[in-house]
Amino acid sequence: MNEATRTETMLLDPTSEAVPSSQALSPRKDSLKGLTVGLLDISKPRGDVFLDRLGDHLVRQGVTVARFSKPTFTKPAPFDLRQEIATTCDAVIEALAD
Repeated sequence: MNEATRTETMLLDPTSEAVPSSQALSPRKDSLKGLTVGLLDISKPRGDVFLDRLGDHLVRQGVTVARFSKPTFTKPAPFDLRQEIATTCDAVIEALAD
């Protein structure tokens, strides 16, 4: 996708957003082929099922997949886990499912 086809998107933070903040989106890759995509399971029921299917699809597209999971969905991912994902992956997809 190039700049001419990109549209502006507003994302709202569902956590105590007393004063909305503005933040630019990270640059997007033209393709995921040849990249490493981390799939983060936040440990909610059936999130792993979604990530299994998504992972299979990505691998068929030539993407390297790395799987990660949080110990519990009730707390943020531990620092070490976030660091591992940030240093080993080009992109990350987080599964939220029930």
